[in-house]
Amino acid sequence: MTPTGSPRRLHAVDDRQITELADVLIDCVDGGASVSFMHPLPRDRAVAFWRRVAQGAAAGERALLVAEDARGLCGTVQLVLDQPENQPHRAELSKMLVHRRARRQGLGAALMRAAEATARECGKTLLVLDTANDEAERLYERLGWTRVGVIPGYALLPQGGLCSTAVYYRNLSG
Repeated sequence: MTPTGSPRRLHAVDDRQITELADVLIDCVDGGASVSFMHPLPRDRAVAFWRRVAQGAAAGERALLVAEDARGLCGTVQLVLDQPENQPHRAELSKMLVHRRARRQGLGAALMRAAEATARECGKTLLVLDTANDEAERLYERLGWTRVGVIPGYALLPQGGLCSTAVYYRNLSG
């Protein structure tokens, strides 16, 4: 299914959106994505996670961007805007997730571009992220992100076993 619209920012998140975001997260974990959760991810834990994210989005501590197709929300990315006082210029890009039904259609790149535009609108000039996914690494590098390095044994894969994590940054000021 082709995504139907451009990514958009949610300042408030309703119950339907929480449910659909939980579906995306569960699908990604089921597919092996190392995104802070172990497999199997119970629905109540996924819903609780998105409720916390929604609170942060409503408070302006994070920007939550979503994209949808005819079946509902199918992709998301977050910017953690609330940083220490000596880092007001940066944000952390977090939980870039695309449901398996919507992959390989340009949605990841669209979400990343929307996140960068949102960061600029929020006055951020530096973005950072980490990933344990080779396919995501190719996307980030194609979009101009700079790889800092790799931390071996940084996290567990959803099914268990250590994985390495690559760290990236993107300078938005020039």
